[in-house]
Amino acid sequence: MRPVHVVGQRAARLHAGQSGVGLIEVLVAVLVLSIAFLGIAALQALSLSTNNSAMARSMATIDSYSILDAMRADAASARGGAYNTTATKASACPAVATTASLSNAQLIQWCNQLGADLGKTANTIGAINCSSSGDCTITITFDDSRGGAGGTSAQAVTTRAML
Repeated sequence: MRPVHVVGQRAARLHAGQSGVGLIEVLVAVLVLSIAFLGIAALQALSLSTNNSAMARSMATIDSYSILDAMRADAASARGGAYNTTATKASACPAVATTASLSNAQLIQWCNQLGADLGKTANTIGAINCSSSGDCTITITFDDSRGGAGGTSAQAVTTRAML
């Protein structure tokens, strides 16, 4: 019976230094979790900026379809070059005149729409080029600095369609 008792005392002495979790282990665990949560927060911030950038490109595409629909409704003027512009800056949209033609009124409305959707800055520019056969190219350039470090700040969306 004595050997069992000695073994029990020896086992008790070996485990005496390991009685519970030390403060160091808790601090290391908190540090690891803190770093993980900071990584998750950074990932979330990057995701938000990327989503804003994707939304801006989607809005540019919607704006190009918008002017194309207006041009399809006024196809004769569009084929005649009434919608052709070199550069329409959203920061300098002209006022609508009461005697403006349909094409002029549509272009002014489109300019205001570009400013509302992509920002009324000098970097938000829309350009339209239509041939007499109805082959039209819409190019919208805008500032995408909200996209973060993943891309360039100047973005261009080009849409080509037949009227």
